[in-house]
Amino acid sequence: MTGPATRPWRRFERDLTGRFTVSVRPAWWQLAKGAAAAILTWFICLAIFPEQLPIFGAIAALIVMQDNVDQSLTRGIERVVGVLVGVGVAIGAGALFGPQSWLFIAAIIVAMGVGWLLRMTPSAANQVAISALLMIALGGLELHYGAERLIETAIGAAIGVALNALVVAPVRTSSVHLAIVDLTQHSAEVLRRIADALDEPRNRPWLAEMLADARGLQEERTRVHALLRQARESLRFNPRSRRYREGLAEDDAQFERLQRIVTQIVGMARALADLYAPELTDDPFVIGMAEEMRRAAHDLELLVEGGTRGEGAVEPLALTTPLTIPRPNEQHWVLIGSLLEDLRRVRGRITGELD
Repeated sequence: MTGPATRPWRRFERDLTGRFTVSVRPAWWQLAKGAAAAILTWFICLAIFPEQLPIFGAIAALIVMQDNVDQSLTRGIERVVGVLVGVGVAIGAGALFGPQSWLFIAAIIVAMGVGWLLRMTPSAANQVAISALLMIALGGLELHYGAERLIETAIGAAIGVALNALVVAPVRTSSVHLAIVDLTQHSAEVLRRIADALDEPRNRPWLAEMLADARGLQEERTRVHALLRQARESLRFNPRSRRYREGLAEDDAQFERLQRIVTQIVGMARALADLYAPELTDDPFVIGMAEEMRRAAHDLELLVEGGTRGEGAVEPLALTTPLTIPRPNEQHWVLIGSLLEDLRRVRGRITGELD
């Protein structure tokens, strides 16, 4: 018996909550730093400007508390510039139209127009509009009030960036290495599945599944690329970056080699799925290719299991002795030649000969 089908509203609920939740909870200290930055900003700004609640400063401190210091600095500059332009829009609109009930509409239109003219990012343009609305809502349309709010925002942004950088600055490098290990092992598994198809006859559904598995490597490669980008950003302007840069550079070099190997493996799987014939398994040269593929898969896994073999290793490396085909198969020579060339390139990437 099979279980009940997933209810449509359950699926909708998962899709909806997935837009504002993550699979792994963020570090609690990152949230604590955001709260601490806002509270510290509140009391400092309240001491400087006791006549006004420091809402601008607290908002800035919360906004700049991002996943890494580089993003915090970007958001801080974006917030300060947004408040600067937004304050100018609010004061200008107030001087031009006076304290009208519809002043906020004019402020929104002008703010978005200014953001577009200045080629601001959508989030920066929104900051301009939000700042103008807060100015109007809090009833301050004088120049000195706007200047105080700008100083308050700068204080909140500076405190947020400083706390994020100096108190356990976020580093996103550990997930990169794990993702590269998974991609390497998955690539080796696909290479072994290709070898299995050369050992025993396979049907079309099996070949389609093998090809889908191989194409999944491309999605994994894209994910690793995104993780590497996040890791580089997390080390930029990070006081703790020195101890992590060497390891990240090694992972980056490993990924540069691996992504080319993935391209060759996917090409081998596609060629095999398109040109496969069961009688291939009877060709003695194809049997030899299957063995070389398994050796290459084993050597590929060694790239993430401690590098090269020791001197006492006895297992031969893949394609150490050239694999030659004196007379190509008249019916399958295109597939055999394609697999052999891709296998040569995979081996060359593993050993570094083609880097």
